[in-house]
Amino acid sequence: MYPDPKVTEFIGNNLIPVRLHVKKHPEAMERFAVQWTPTVLLLDSTGHERHRVEGFLPVGDFLTQLQLGLAHAAFRANRFEESERRFRDIVEKFPNSDAAAEAQYWAGVSSYKRTNDGAALKKTAQAFKDRYSDTQWAKKASVWD
Repeated sequence: MYPDPKVTEFIGNNLIPVRLHVKKHPEAMERFAVQWTPTVLLLDSTGHERHRVEGFLPVGDFLTQLQLGLAHAAFRANRFEESERRFRDIVEKFPNSDAAAEAQYWAGVSSYKRTNDGAALKKTAQAFKDRYSDTQWAKKASVWD
């Protein structure tokens, strides 16, 4: 499905890939409001979209987006320990990626949802002062300080 072996391995180990041609499956394109190709959707087991990647990305960015999608899916399934771990992995392993600031934000939210301890949010707001301070995610976290 994807020419890079790292992507193929990641997908094979973590996802159930389904490939649909835009002209052969217009009903699916309509259902998921696909306007551009390629569009990669990460769906949960009930068929609800949890993450969307539109357009081509370099391998590293694409893998990071897939990992972000898995973290969001875990969060939406109330698996907060898993989602926190997945979000933190993105921040640690891909700190310069486009997804890192978003992952830092949601790692803090996951920690709060897991523990119901407001200190997790304060810690996340503080972390944004050190890293990703010029992002929209830092602005969203600023109310937790």
